Amino acid sequence: MQIGFVGLGKMGAAIARNLLRAGHRVTLYNRTRDKAEALSSEGARVANSPAEAAQDSEAVFTMLSDDHAVDEIVFGDRGIASGLKNDAAHVSSSTISVAFARHLNAAHAERRQAFVSAPVFGRPEAAENKKLIVLAAGATEIVERFRPLFDAIGRQTFIAGSEPWQANAVKLCGNFMIGSMLETFGEAFAAMRKADISHHLFLEVMNELFGSPVYRNYGTTIANENFDPAGFALRLGLKDVRLVLQMAEEFSVPMPFASVLRDHLISGMANGQDELDWSSI
Repeated sequence: MQIGFVGLGKMGAAIARNLLRAGHRVTLYNRTRDKAEALSSEGARVANSPAEAAQDSEAVFTMLSDDHAVDEIVFGDRGIASGLKNDAAHVSSSTISVAFARHLNAAHAERRQAFVSAPVFGRPEAAENKKLIVLAAGATEIVERFRPLFDAIGRQTFIAGSEPWQANAVKLCGNFMIGSMLETFGEAFAAMRKADISHHLFLEVMNELFGSPVYRNYGTTIANENFDPAGFALRLGLKDVRLVLQMAEEFSVPMPFASVLRDHLISGMANGQDELDWSSI
């Protein structure tokens, strides 16, 4: 399949590499061109603009930091929307707001282009090892057409619904629960330190209770205080929790703990932790 891919941070580069390894033809665009050229030796073609990456592609993936970055890349000068064919699709793997996902769907529909939300759960090492969990949502026939792409980058794909924004709702609430777990781990580890109990012993007990990769991986990071380099930066965690609260307000759903989590992440930003892993909370 001919694929375009825009956004080659740690996650994006790993996903693009797995698409190449699965035999797909991939055209890359990244503002820092060196990151795209690093994959050219593996068979990728490097585009000079998002529009060029979209030309002749059946699907164009975006893996970008926030709503604003996606909006600029898709609808800005020489953006994806200007190069995407009428029967092709924009596949957004970025963690974006529910409201913006709705906007993307409507804007692409006006251009007779398809839109699929396909955010992922997993840190960069999971992306490298094709162990991501993919959340896909959109028109059934479009999602199924691109299922081989999701299979190429992840270990499991869940269909969140027929409206693209539904995948973003699942992703945001999932990130909220991960952030809440980080908060409880931090508080519990602080108590263990005062009680002169090993963090690693406590983590071993919790892993027996919960048996989750999230608990195991983040718990190890916290126990070892290994927050740099970040797998997921604290500033991005704050962005996601703000999006959760925005969604909660739209749906008239009270989420008081999300407000507490937001405030603690803001404190982390004030303490200069913005580029540390968000488990440093």
